Amino acid sequence: MSVVRPQPVSAGSHSGLPQPTGGIQLADEVIEVQIQRSLCGNLELWTPLAEIQSRHLLTRSRLQALAPAAMAVRGQMAAEREQLEPRSSTTAVPAGFIDGPQRLLDGHRRKGEASDLGRILAFAQRIRDEVDRVVILGTGAAQLGPRAILDAILSTHHNELPEAARLNRPRVSFGGLDFDPDALQDLLDLLENTCVDPDLRSERWAVIVTDLGGGELETAAALRIFRAEAAKYYRQSIERWHRYIVPIAAQSSVLRDLCLADGYSEGEILSIPSDVGARFSVFTAAGLLPAATAGCDIKALLLGAAAMTRRFFEEPFERNPVLQWAAVHHLLCHEADKPIRVAAFWSQRLTGVGPWYAHLLAETLGRQGQGVTPLILSMPRDIHSHGQMLQDGRRDKVIDHFIVRSPRNNAVTVGMAERNEDGLNAGARKTWSDLQNAAYAAHTSALVDVGRPMCEITLPMISEHVLGQLLQMLMLATVVEARLGGVAPYGEPGLSPYRSNLRSNLGLN
Repeated sequence: MSVVRPQPVSAGSHSGLPQPTGGIQLADEVIEVQIQRSLCGNLELWTPLAEIQSRHLLTRSRLQALAPAAMAVRGQMAAEREQLEPRSSTTAVPAGFIDGPQRLLDGHRRKGEASDLGRILAFAQRIRDEVDRVVILGTGAAQLGPRAILDAILSTHHNELPEAARLNRPRVSFGGLDFDPDALQDLLDLLENTCVDPDLRSERWAVIVTDLGGGELETAAALRIFRAEAAKYYRQSIERWHRYIVPIAAQSSVLRDLCLADGYSEGEILSIPSDVGARFSVFTAAGLLPAATAGCDIKALLLGAAAMTRRFFEEPFERNPVLQWAAVHHLLCHEADKPIRVAAFWSQRLTGVGPWYAHLLAETLGRQGQGVTPLILSMPRDIHSHGQMLQDGRRDKVIDHFIVRSPRNNAVTVGMAERNEDGLNAGARKTWSDLQNAAYAAHTSALVDVGRPMCEITLPMISEHVLGQLLQMLMLATVVEARLGGVAPYGEPGLSPYRSNLRSNLGLN
């Protein structure tokens, strides 16, 4: 899918951007942020639209007035980077995601296979070589992060493709994210009906299970089921258990304790850094091992993320995608009374990013009586279910469009037909991207005409490097927005009552 290319956040070239270590970031690989449609036009000439804009959009002067505060937050985050050395379980600041991608790349360059990234790559290669199906167990960020990456990079119908068309990449399924008995049984039935002979790679399966430190019962209960299934299928072979049930665990976690008691060595467990919070863990083993196992280029992911971090710390406010995004959304929420955050994704490949981003926004900003309510839409499909509300409903929303300039495939055209009752022969040469562009322009023009605030993120393409930029930008911007609103961006104290009540209801206290 391609769309009309928006203007960048302000005039100026990105040619001065710092280059990622180990590769060159070309200009057409840089994601762009456009905030113009959230700002007022010329208010000197009164029109009905100008009146609406004056009440529901931002002035450029108000945005500029917030620049010193945004820059101060950036300075605070820069100081937190310094606090990460020395890192320990007792002194670590949970902002390790900021420099985590670059640390992994630097460690791999120095230590190779012995580094954290080297171990992730080795685990992934072993799983990929030995099994044709992987089940990812985890809840919250432990499954939302991997799903965001895999949905973007893999074929939409990856699991249905034959082995050769998948380039021997294993099929991927998800579990352990809820207590739905039907969904669990469906997954178990799938394994039982497709995996019969454990001596055949095409019929072997593995589990990647992640505990980010919360000790979630959803995942723990599912792991019991799959451990029992593995014991039956692999005929009680402890060696195969350890090869095909791969744990990723925080240093202090129930999963780590269980695996060590079960005979795993520390070298058989991948770790989550103690200075990375759960919802910021997509560029740790929690997101990287599933991605690498499915054949994604995780080095490119990390390079993209590291490049965005450098843009954040080095670009001025006017050209800084992180600060512009955070500042505009902070003002729209707190001063223009727009507490509903609509994320409209104009590519099916990006729909996995939606739930991950909703989780990030809700848990980071939703505290102390503040926060936004995320609403995730897939466009243009959801125009037919939500378009009326966006166009003519309450003015309590900002609409963020996530668009892709160059699709991977753009060869399909409408084509001529003998019967033309649908009137499409006049557009026979139009590609699917032409149709998508027209839908995007029609929808956004209609919203502009009624003064609805919008922002846009344009991805030049969908690749690991570009996706790394996007995910890192959204994490950084969400932390900045939280700080601008005066709330702590890390931790999830609001989940403690649920966890306590759940264990009490089950008699597990």
